[in-house]
Amino acid sequence: MTAAALPSAPPRSRRRWKQPSILPGFPLAMGWTLTWLGLIVVLPLTALILRPWELGVGGVWATLTEPRVLAALRLSFGAAALAALTNLPLGLLVAWTLTRYEFPGRRIVDAIVDLPFALPTAVAGIALTALYAPTGPLGAPLAAAGIQVAYTPVGIYLALMFIGLPFVVRTVQPVLQDLDREVEEAAQTLGATHLQRFALVILPAVLPALISGFSLAFARAVGEYGSVIFIAGNMPLKSEIAPLLIVIKLEQYDYAGAAAVGLAMLVISFGALLAVNGLQLLLARRGRA
Repeated sequence: MTAAALPSAPPRSRRRWKQPSILPGFPLAMGWTLTWLGLIVVLPLTALILRPWELGVGGVWATLTEPRVLAALRLSFGAAALAALTNLPLGLLVAWTLTRYEFPGRRIVDAIVDLPFALPTAVAGIALTALYAPTGPLGAPLAAAGIQVAYTPVGIYLALMFIGLPFVVRTVQPVLQDLDREVEEAAQTLGATHLQRFALVILPAVLPALISGFSLAFARAVGEYGSVIFIAGNMPLKSEIAPLLIVIKLEQYDYAGAAAVGLAMLVISFGALLAVNGLQLLLARRGRA
């Protein structure tokens, strides 16, 4: 057969188009995915972005620069970040204990970790207030020592720690379970101390999971409402969180002002999560290198 008789190869673009998809039903699945994301996520966020501009640029700026709004945003994001950072070593310790040790009641302790997921946030707030109020079993001795927890930012910090701890534990725990112990044994054989094994073998392996747990705990704490309002005291410029300020503006029929505060929370949260994801990507690239 001559070269002229050979069938000509289809263009490269046509060959790509006719190749069957690796995932059958991909167009339908992608269509439903984009539809639901649009209805559930994109559409509400679009409404949140557009609503504040009814006030105009000057009105939005005036709302966001009010001392009360700035204080509420500073408290919400500051307490959320501090609580999430505190939960990193605590969550790692709890996950390590549940993963590496066998002890009586281990399953009970493992179930207790999930209680903040299942417990209504208002119930958690009432319980924390009863414990740490100046007349409570824990708050009374602290008050006698000059430390007030309830109705202060310290109470907010404790409430956010309570609701954020399970996110860190459940993110780190599977990584510790899958971690190859032969690598630790090899490090020990080579003379590494316990601290060196943790810093050079274990921590690099669980660090991406720790960062994921931090981002989840931080995102959950920023928008927390039910467990905080009971213990916060809700004093403007002192212990008032941003979600409560949004509710107050809604009750005053200031919908555009409430949306402006929500927009500020959205932008700050997105920037913080973007920075965390960037850090995760950087660590992943260094690990592959």
